[in-house]
Amino acid sequence: MISMAGMTSRRPHRPPVHHGGDRPAPVTRDVRLGGMSPEELSEVITRIVHDLAASGRIGSLGEDDVPPASALAVMRPKDRSHGDWASNVAMKVARKASMAPREIAQRIADVLGRQTGIASVEVAGPGFINIVLDSASAAAVVDTVLERGSSYGRNDHLSGKTLNLEFVSANPTGPIHIGGTRWAAVGDSMARVLEANGAKVVREYYFNDHGEQINRFAKSLVAAAHGEPAPIDGYKGAYIDDIASRVVEQAASEGIDILDLPREDSGADDDGQPLGEGDSPQREEFRRRAVPMMFEEIQRSMSAFRVDFDVWFHENSLYEDGEVERAIRALRDKGDIAQKDGATWFLSTRHGDDKDRVIVKSDGNYAYFAADIAYYYNKRHRKTDPADVAIYMLGADHHGYIGRMMAMCAAFGDKPGVNMQILIGQLVNVMKDGKAVRMSKRAGNVVTIDDLVEAVGVDAARYSLARTDYNTSVDIDLDLLASHTNDNPVYYVQYAHARSRNVARNAKDAGIGYEGADLALLDTTADGEVLAALAQWPSALEQAGDMRAPHRIAHYLEDLAGTYHRWYNVERVVPMPLTDHETSLPQAERDALETSKNPEPARAAARLRLNDAVGTVIRSGLDLLGVDAPERM
Repeated sequence: MISMAGMTSRRPHRPPVHHGGDRPAPVTRDVRLGGMSPEELSEVITRIVHDLAASGRIGSLGEDDVPPASALAVMRPKDRSHGDWASNVAMKVARKASMAPREIAQRIADVLGRQTGIASVEVAGPGFINIVLDSASAAAVVDTVLERGSSYGRNDHLSGKTLNLEFVSANPTGPIHIGGTRWAAVGDSMARVLEANGAKVVREYYFNDHGEQINRFAKSLVAAAHGEPAPIDGYKGAYIDDIASRVVEQAASEGIDILDLPREDSGADDDGQPLGEGDSPQREEFRRRAVPMMFEEIQRSMSAFRVDFDVWFHENSLYEDGEVERAIRALRDKGDIAQKDGATWFLSTRHGDDKDRVIVKSDGNYAYFAADIAYYYNKRHRKTDPADVAIYMLGADHHGYIGRMMAMCAAFGDKPGVNMQILIGQLVNVMKDGKAVRMSKRAGNVVTIDDLVEAVGVDAARYSLARTDYNTSVDIDLDLLASHTNDNPVYYVQYAHARSRNVARNAKDAGIGYEGADLALLDTTADGEVLAALAQWPSALEQAGDMRAPHRIAHYLEDLAGTYHRWYNVERVVPMPLTDHETSLPQAERDALETSKNPEPARAAARLRLNDAVGTVIRSGLDLLGVDAPERM
């Protein structure tokens, strides 16, 4: 016997609920609903509550006490027997109304149940309002998706602001390691999500080409070129040998024997300009040539990873262009700079830091924090695309920096957490055969962006790193990501898109198109689950932007893909005749199988439209994560 549970049963349509014993509500106008998204239902419920409050029907609740629609979430009940959607608005306003939530809920339900597109409304528990839509209204989301295409769900609620999003920003002393690779995937996905919510986003890479790490890089290259062991505090790996060889070859092509240049500190370069502390003509020549080489390699890796930056900002320019002095002067004018013990201090404790910070040391050299101050000031005041919001994406080792950074933000008269936002990412562990992978072909004891892409490809690498909240550490299983199974999240979602395209091709071959589609026939349980999932895409996209959480896009896509795969397993677009065994089943089961396997033309066309709507949303979501949506797999 074939079980029909969850296969072709209709969505639960209960008759409208009528309640007596109370005077009728004054709200009689019909609020017509469009695509039946949760947002639209929230708007309708908000208007009803406003009207009831205005007429004194919700106790002491005034119109000004009604929360905005954005704060009145319409949720998908876990138990589908409770309806299509549920609202807890009555419990939200009960305290200010000085009225029992269930009584408030009932008054709202009485009005809501009379709206076009609502099949029934019931009050449950302490005051939940459970809503069942009629099939045509629930299915209207299909038309909305197909009409708007890739713009479905996009909005402009973040418009009018320029968000400067700085991410990766690895030192130019080696290839991008796995931590930076995570920021590349998360940061670029976040930029795409923010843009989909209407923001103007400036993607920025801060190139640390000034300071002690560059000195160590140059020293390591000199040692490699001479066949010597790397300095104790230097950089190791095959890439150091590669870069050193390229520098020697480049210099030789210009007639310079770089290895014959003095290795000891001469105090000045050929133009008489002083060299850095402990520097030498040979080391400076390696530095001058190698840093651009590493910069170009990083740019190539980012481009191959589908990450393109609007601004490549060089730290050294802050010193060359006088930005550091300008920013310190601005803080001095505000009274937040002091001289103590021969050094220049930023009085950051005035703005919540745990201690004041040295920005110019007693020997006259700038502390590293001076560049941080100048960089933020530059972001906020540059001539082209000054940042209304500066978002920093930093590694776990920078957690201790938050206090001083926010103090600096406040000192400039900005609002910490608003004008400056700092996101801290956690560690990435790469696994293969159940064991941690610690060796790279080029970079010694780290895994690089190129290693990961070579192992699993760009799609799997980006998706796997973007799908997990950056606030948590993540294990990347190379074996899983290289597999073509449903256990592989990126494959699971991409396969749903490819499957939707295959359904469309098969429908075309069978002569099935959109003509004659009756969306009201999308009335099975499986249909309803897909429709509800599609309706939730706009809110998922908005929340991902507001919460700076691109991983929510991946979670939504996986839920949608799972819902679609289940729908595909029980519903057909192209008719499939019943088998002899199936035709001998009891009438009820036979009718249900006819509905699922052998739909009439109007139902088949409606299912094709539903199928294509799913493909549209999955493709849009994958694009926000920088992942391809294949037509075939």
